[in-house]
Amino acid sequence: MRKWKKWRLCCPAGLLWLLVSIEYCPAYEINEKLSVGGIMAGAYQYRSLADEIPDFENIGRGGAAFQPEVSFRPSDKDMFFMKLGFGAGNALKQTDPEKPSFALSPWAADLEDDVKNINGRDRDYLLTAWYKRAFDFAEDHSLGITGGIIDATDYVDENAYANDEFTQFMNEALANGPNVFAPSYDIGGALEWEFGAFSAKGVAMGVGENEDGNSFNYYAAQLGYHPKTGLGEGNYRVIFSATTKDFLDPGQEKKEARKATLLSFDQELGEVLGAWIRFGWGDEGPALVWKNFYSGGIDIKGNWWNREKDNIGIGYGHLSRGNQDIDTTHVFEAYYRFVFNEILSATADMQYMKDDYHEDDNRKGWILGLRVTAEL
Repeated sequence: MRKWKKWRLCCPAGLLWLLVSIEYCPAYEINEKLSVGGIMAGAYQYRSLADEIPDFENIGRGGAAFQPEVSFRPSDKDMFFMKLGFGAGNALKQTDPEKPSFALSPWAADLEDDVKNINGRDRDYLLTAWYKRAFDFAEDHSLGITGGIIDATDYVDENAYANDEFTQFMNEALANGPNVFAPSYDIGGALEWEFGAFSAKGVAMGVGENEDGNSFNYYAAQLGYHPKTGLGEGNYRVIFSATTKDFLDPGQEKKEARKATLLSFDQELGEVLGAWIRFGWGDEGPALVWKNFYSGGIDIKGNWWNREKDNIGIGYGHLSRGNQDIDTTHVFEAYYRFVFNEILSATADMQYMKDDYHEDDNRKGWILGLRVTAEL
């Protein structure tokens, strides 16, 4: 047992030293058609509450995720892709619904419980597995068709500064728009069309199980405009999403469809600054924790202080007008990401969350975290 404890301490330290010492190691190309890559990340977060609430305590927990991926390109038009997901621990995610918790997860990564029995399919660890066919009509005109086990967030609700829980904001409200309910890791297909500065994407999925235990179909369309101006690159997207009538209403008596509209904009503001917003509006039919969602923030590049790869992110989210117990949720997050090399980075993260309830005591507090990420 002592030898094992010693090994558990030495192994992460050795891995950290190895990754820091490597100059550069992108996704490894076994040959011109086959390549492997992935991401490893671990985080520790400590929750400090502003008020005393029974069974809701100050606590610190960690979690780790490993997502290896393989791609095979039999031609320059065809691609097969597979990604697995493994987790250890659940950090501060809510794992016991009987105990009080913040409504939002402070780290949106897929951790230990998330990669088991995915969507009620009795499938563990296999996140995505799909085939894509590309059609190039001109230098700036293309169409891609994908089918298999897909992740809707790979196609809709993108954002240059707030879309990656491994290298950007950790809180789920700032990594994606919660009210757009884009599902992950299930059967579906996607279309991706690009023409100059314009793009259009469509997603259709059949999902095994929702929170009510019902299977449902999901549909989304995204229209995008991607200008390049004197300020820099920008992305302006509008997303429409809907489901079949398989979500219970607030009275738990009948099934309703979920519908939502989301705006996701990001814009460079010169060589140092960038800004982003997400505004979303949902439908009132089904049971919803939040109906409307407004978030935004700024990104500060490290070339301001001679650390070109580093960055600072600051963001705020406001969620409201649901038909459940919560009236309003506020989330603020700020992080500094320190990049060691092309593989390894470390992020110091600070969050403040507040859930305002209609009747119960409000819940508010700070969450401090440290995240280490290796992009392989």
